Amino acid sequence: MLEHARRLVHGAHNLANEINQFNGATTGVVRFGSGPAPAGGLVPRAVARFVAEYPAARTCFQVDNWQALNRRLIAEEIEFFVADTRQFEADPDYQVLKFKPQRWHFCCRQGHPLTERAEVRARDLFDYPLATTFRPPNIRKILSDLSGRQDFLPSVECEHGYALLNVVLHSDTIGIACSANLRPYQGERGLVALELADLAPEQEEAFYTRYGVVSRVGYGLSALAQGLVRQLVACDTEL
Repeated sequence: MLEHARRLVHGAHNLANEINQFNGATTGVVRFGSGPAPAGGLVPRAVARFVAEYPAARTCFQVDNWQALNRRLIAEEIEFFVADTRQFEADPDYQVLKFKPQRWHFCCRQGHPLTERAEVRARDLFDYPLATTFRPPNIRKILSDLSGRQDFLPSVECEHGYALLNVVLHSDTIGIACSANLRPYQGERGLVALELADLAPEQEEAFYTRYGVVSRVGYGLSALAQGLVRQLVACDTEL
């Protein structure tokens, strides 16, 4: 009975989307989710463009880790989310639209003791507190590898990237950010990207993001959601 009810709701959802697409809908609500890193740069830029294109539409997005966003997607609370795609690329139940990879960096404030060194090595980072989101599997793995501790945990953990960067900006904490999110914080009295002198070539791949749009196969996106995805792709191309 429950499964039958879900199929009915799913069918009604797709029918409503098809009607809206046929009518060229420019009003209504688009609901989606975003991981912390995309919410720190790419997503706000895309939403700004979307609002200009669809001024009568409402946009609601949740910022959370990919596990929580996936639960919302399955519950049909959101139409898609923007996050790390590694867990979904091989799953036939999901459709993944990949963005171009971005390099992420360890970072610290201007004037931090590490900025005064001729070179920074991986072990030097762990002399200071670390502030980061911890959900992306590549970040979890590289921190365990570099620290030599399988149970490594950051000193400050949060799902909001800008909050973490502000912690880094006002303390000796080390942060993690992709290039696009770090750029607005760089400059005089801002943040500095740290290049590790002893980073092995085989570790380099783990320092790149694999973000994209994740939706469910068989659940068509509304006209408004398609318009927002189009803006996300355009903004990603320009990064």
